[in-house]
Amino acid sequence: MKSIAIFRHTRSEGPGYFATYLERHSIPWRQLAIDAGEAVPRDVRQFSGLVLMGGPMSVNDDLPWIAPLLELIRDAVRNDVPTLGHCLGGQLMAKAFGAEVARNAGKEIGWGEVRVADNGVARAWFGDLLGFEAFHWHGETFAVPLGATRVLESAHCANQAFALGKHFGMQCHVEMTEDLIGAWCRAGRREIEDAAASPGVQPVALIERELGPRLERLHRVAERIYDRWIEGLARG
Repeated sequence: MKSIAIFRHTRSEGPGYFATYLERHSIPWRQLAIDAGEAVPRDVRQFSGLVLMGGPMSVNDDLPWIAPLLELIRDAVRNDVPTLGHCLGGQLMAKAFGAEVARNAGKEIGWGEVRVADNGVARAWFGDLLGFEAFHWHGETFAVPLGATRVLESAHCANQAFALGKHFGMQCHVEMTEDLIGAWCRAGRREIEDAAASPGVQPVALIERELGPRLERLHRVAERIYDRWIEGLARG
């Protein structure tokens, strides 16, 4: 089986629990550290899937790697290579598919409930699950691309995830681990303090409360998404 390409856009936002999931399922993967200067590959056919992690930048920034990565995502769709996006990764997918990415009504930082949309596509990905507590850290959000279906939504951000066939883009984070949350809270403490007036932003003490049980529940949801997504991988 060909490797899954995992794109890291900043050192602090690696694959987290997704890497653990792949290793448990004996699925090969390769991390491409865009933040360390690795080039965006030209041929998507060398991979069984594309996975895009988060990052503090905007997909609308004038960064040299964004245009080739958007083209690689479009090429993945043309070649039936499944794509999966986490936060910035979901925004990159949305922009590649022609949808707008713009500032959200307010920042979302911390834990927050998301609802599973009431449609058949959402049921295919989430079964009988009605909602769950996800992790959030974003100031922008995507519109749902033409032909895609919104499958997750929340009070502070209408578009939390979309599905387009075997391609799945999220605004929220399901890949979190205790190490990732700790690192983000340490590095982002000032951002949290500056955005404290936003109803979608939690203080660090609340984010870190009951972290073990929260992550255990989040990982069960992540496994539902990842289980469905790997069904689309070519096994040759």
